[in-house]
This record gives sequence, structure tokens and C-alpha cells, in this order.
Amino acid sequence: QVQLVESGGGRVQSGGSLKVSCAASGFDFERYAIGWFRQAPGKEREAVACIGGGESPRWYQDSVKGRFNISRDNAKKTVDLQMSSLESEDTGVYYCATGVRLCRYYLGMDSWGKGIPVTVSP
Repeated sequence: QVQLVESGGGRVQSGGSLKVSCAASGFDFERYAIGWFRQAPGKEREAVACIGGGESPRWYQDSVKGRFNISRDNAKKTVDLQMSSLESEDTGVYYCATGVRLCRYYLGMDSWGKGIPVTVSP
């Protein structure tokens, strides 16, 4: 049974940094891509970053490039999203997801965590 559990998050001032983590279990972790998505109030959920299995190619949404860094620890079965220079537009509930091996297929991710809120205050 696939399980994804987010942790970290919280409230931070604009310009600050925060890390969210995803702990995974129940599947062959190192072979699968892990994506981070977010949903802001009143908006649709959007993909933020993704890290593939194997050699771990990374993908980032344009708005977070240079500010966010995604990394994985296959031994611990965790994926971290380190966020810096946070802006109010980064506020939302952050979810990790999996279900595909390559980030190019991130729209097919079908296993999701419950999400964790991140609030960036002015």
C-alpha cells in the first residue's frame, strides 16, 4: 500500500526559507518519480517540482526555478523540497505524489499525500 506523508511547512515571512519533506512507503521508492504540487486558495492544484527515479533528473515550474531545490534520499525513502526567497504567491497546501517513473509523465501521478500548509506572510 503506497503511503506518502508530508511534514515541515508552516508559516514564514516573505523572503524566508522553509523545507517540506515527503516520507514514502509501500512501493519500490528509488524507481519512481516524486512530485511536489501545491494548491493555493481558490486556485487549481499545480505542479511545482519533480525528481525522477534512477539518475534523478529534476524538473521545476518556471516560477520557482532558482528558489526551490528538490532532493531525494533513497535510503531513507524521503524527498525534500527546500524553498527559499519565498513569496506570498508560494502560499498553499503542498502535496507530494507518485505513480510514474519519469517526471515528464507527472500528470499521471495517482498516489497522493494528504498535504501540508505553507503560508508566506508579507
